[in-house]
Amino acid sequence: MTRLMMNQLNFSYGDANVAHDICLSVERGEFVGLIGPNGSGKSTILKNLYRALTPDSGSVTLDGDDLFSLSHKAAALKLGVVGQENDVPFDFLVEEIVAMGRSPHKKLFDIDNAHDRYIVHHALEHLGMADMAKRNYLHLSGGEKQRVLIARVIAQECDFLLLDEPTNHLDIGYQLQIFDYVKRLGVTVLSAIHDLNMAALYCDRIFVLKSGRIIFHGKPEEVLTPENIYDVYGVRCDTHLHPTTGKIAITFLPAGL
Repeated sequence: MTRLMMNQLNFSYGDANVAHDICLSVERGEFVGLIGPNGSGKSTILKNLYRALTPDSGSVTLDGDDLFSLSHKAAALKLGVVGQENDVPFDFLVEEIVAMGRSPHKKLFDIDNAHDRYIVHHALEHLGMADMAKRNYLHLSGGEKQRVLIARVIAQECDFLLLDEPTNHLDIGYQLQIFDYVKRLGVTVLSAIHDLNMAALYCDRIFVLKSGRIIFHGKPEEVLTPENIYDVYGVRCDTHLHPTTGKIAITFLPAGL
C-alpha cells in the first residue's frame, strides 16, 4: 500500500494560490525529495501535511486513512516533523527538548521511564550531542538547535518523517551525518531539500516545484538534467555520473562561461 497519497491539493494565502493541484505519492521506505526555488511551495505543502495549514481543497491519505481525520496523537505516532523554524518560547535543557518526542507514546500524566531515557540518549548520541544533554537549548547555535530538533523527531520513533530543509543551518559534515543517519533508519521520508547535490545523493525520487506547481518528477537522474535545472532555477550547469557514488553530480556554472 502507498504510504502517502496527495491528490489535487490546493492552498491559498488570501488571493494568492501557492499550491496548485498538487499530486504526489510516497511509497513505503522511500526517500522522496521536494526541490524548487524559494517561494515555489515546498514548505507550504509540508505544512499542509503536518496540519500547520489547512488546504482549500484536495485529499491526503496516510496508510489508506484520511490524514485530516486522524487525531493529532494518532498522526504523531505515524508522522514526525522537522520544520525550518527552531524557536522555542521557553528555555529547556537539550534532553528535555528531545524527550518531548516521546509524548505521543504516553498518557497525560505519565512520566519518563528508563526506556524513554534510553531512546533520548540514543538519539542524542547518534547526532553527536550526548555531551550537550544538560545544556540550555536557547544557548545553542542555530545549527546545534536544528540537530536537537532532529534528535527529538528520532526519539518520537515514528516511521514516516516530514523534513523541511532539515540541514539548512548545518555545515557539510553535519549535513552528511544527518542524511546518512536518516537513510540508515530505513523509514519513509518526504523532505524539502535546498541543495540539489544532496537531493541527488539521497533521494529515490524527486518532485520539482515551480510557482506552486509540480512540473517534473522522477528519479534524480531523470529530473536533474541541465535543461530542467535551467528551466527551474535559471542557472547553467553540467551534470555527470559520479564514479564513486554512482549518483548524479551537478557543477553550477557562473554567468559568462
